[in-house]
Order: sequence, then structure tokens, then C-alpha cells
Amino acid sequence: MKKTLSEYQVRIGDINYGGHMGNDKALQVFHDARIIFLKDLGYTELNLGNDIAVIIVEANVKYKREVFLHDILETAVWVSKIDGLKWIVSYDTKREKDGKIVFTGSTLMLCYDYHRKKIVRIPEDFLEKISSN
Repeated sequence: MKKTLSEYQVRIGDINYGGHMGNDKALQVFHDARIIFLKDLGYTELNLGNDIAVIIVEANVKYKREVFLHDILETAVWVSKIDGLKWIVSYDTKREKDGKIVFTGSTLMLCYDYHRKKIVRIPEDFLEKISSN
């Protein structure tokens, strides 16, 4: 399946009272990486074709190491599983300077038609693009 790499530099607003990246910020890093992944395929979260959007129904994060101010993070993103209407986007985030994985995770996604207010099938064109490579 197609993978995309994205880069994120940790900012002061990402740091919590413990002096390291707040746990909630991992989802922000995943979100940023997912937007780049979709853009590389020619899509957005609001349009996978025919005005079909994506919604997250579940998110998981596994924290491996602390992350600090100005660390540069590289996130690999790919669709790891497709099961009917559901699909899982997986993420591996490592710190650039030492190459160590700092957190991993996944998001369970559905396609959604905001005009009809209902869950819809994954567009065939999107399935073909994520399956290539």
C-alpha cells in the first residue's frame, strides 16, 4: 500500500507542564500527516471524490518516548486495512535526530456524505490509488 512521509517541528504550544510534548498532540501530528497523505493522492478530508468526506470513529496512540521542543518528527502514513466500509490509517512517528520511534497509532475511518448525512462506500478511485505501490 502507498506510504507518505511528513515532517512536523514541535512548537512551544505543543509542550505541556512536564516539559515535553502533550499526549493530545500526537493526534495533531497524525492529522497533519494524514492531510499530506491525502493531498499526495489528490484528495482532501472533505473530498475523496464526489464530495465524499472522511470521519474518524476511533483513534489509538502508543507512546514510546518523550518528545521535546523543536524536535523534528517524521511520520509515515499508510492505509493498513480495509474492511467493508471501514479503513484503518496507520502512523509511525520517529524523531529525526536519532531515528527513534516516539509514538505510533491508527485511526479508524469511514466515508461520509455530509449532504445526505450518511455513511457511504469508499470510492473506487481512492481504493485503487492507495493500493498502488
